Amino acid sequence: MASSTASTSDTHKVGFVSLGCPKALVDSERILTQLRSEGYDLVPSYEDADLVVVNTCGFIDAAKAESLDAIGEAINENGRVIVTGCMGVDEALIRDLHPQVLAVTGPQQYEQVVKAVHQHLPPKIDHNPYLDLLPPQGIKLTPRHYSYLKISEGCNHRCSFCIIPSLRGNLVSRPIGEVLGEAERLVNAGVQELLVVSQDTSAYGLDLKYRTGFWQGRPIKTRMKELCEELGQLGSWVRMHYVYPYPHVDDIMPLMADNKILPYLDIPFQHAHPDVLRAMKRPAASEKTLQRIQSWRETCPDLTLRSTFIVGFPGETEAQFEYLLNFLDEAQLDRVGCFTYSPVEGATANQLANPVPEEVKEERLARFMEKQAQISAAKLQQKIGKTLEVLVDEVGDDGAAARTQADAPEIDGQIFLLGASHLKPGQRLQVEVTEADEHDLWGRPVEK
Repeated sequence: MASSTASTSDTHKVGFVSLGCPKALVDSERILTQLRSEGYDLVPSYEDADLVVVNTCGFIDAAKAESLDAIGEAINENGRVIVTGCMGVDEALIRDLHPQVLAVTGPQQYEQVVKAVHQHLPPKIDHNPYLDLLPPQGIKLTPRHYSYLKISEGCNHRCSFCIIPSLRGNLVSRPIGEVLGEAERLVNAGVQELLVVSQDTSAYGLDLKYRTGFWQGRPIKTRMKELCEELGQLGSWVRMHYVYPYPHVDDIMPLMADNKILPYLDIPFQHAHPDVLRAMKRPAASEKTLQRIQSWRETCPDLTLRSTFIVGFPGETEAQFEYLLNFLDEAQLDRVGCFTYSPVEGATANQLANPVPEEVKEERLARFMEKQAQISAAKLQQKIGKTLEVLVDEVGDDGAAARTQADAPEIDGQIFLLGASHLKPGQRLQVEVTEADEHDLWGRPVEK
């Protein structure tokens, strides 16, 4: 265990624990890149670290519990811990349970985290930045062939079940030239897939009134369509996440139809019944949503739609849940995740009447997933015999695990290529689909 006082040795080794969503992962990459540029060594174990940074998640109670456990483990295993991230806004709770922590900072507070590291583990006095040159893309925590590209912080919505605005503030879009410059560096470094993330990707540039920025000497509006147009010229896969179904999403369908960006949308519908959506304070109506989905598929027949839903929201009736199941039948979404409603401290939904009993929540979750499994299985069966482009994620002695354009890493399915152990991670190739189940595919490489 490292000493509990500031280090005076020649070692400057930092351990890092990153929890939560892809947006938090990008925050971790930024912090690590800055520390590495200042001469700190990044180590993978508690024993080797002079200090540990824990980037927390505070979205739901289960995530808070995981974060507090991670802080406790780091304290037990190392003793010198700095806490940052979404849960950092609740410093009193963290210090009440773990008074030994050295410092607590909130989300997106990169400078404060680095300053805290400086205070408790001062940088090398003789550090030569020319000896610690970083790759242009910085330090990444994802495999080298894909990367998350965060285009904004915060959110302007006030959904009753969510506390993201209180954690991360209102929408703040990154300048489009900065985003495109980062994307280009990543692709030049070998990244084959850019996963565009934010709290509300459709709203990109709204806070800036779609101000014109510049990249490579050209004027470009800070807006989702223009962003997609430029990203689509870099040569990598471009996958859009957390897209609200605003009318202007229609504008990027031709780009998907022309394969400029992947024909894939991750849209957090959350529910379908108008009364539940109203209670959630969600900006959507299921009838218009179904019409929009139909229109999108007419423009881009290969479109893959993924979404997440909440069942057991306070006041949800059996009839409203059945309405949601009927929506699944009509929408025929490709990839779906579902959660039972979980109260979040500070969320206004906690005050809503008629909470749904836990056993009813779980029963509805099981019925929901059974319905979606049937839809998913039928849609994947339709892919047997087709030839699809895939991106290889892992290779072992038995073969390779890859993803089609319809599958985002870690949340969607995979396609398994048995016997294809000669492939390399990050390789893109054509594959014929030979088998399917409810979630995954099997296939074989197409010989050129």
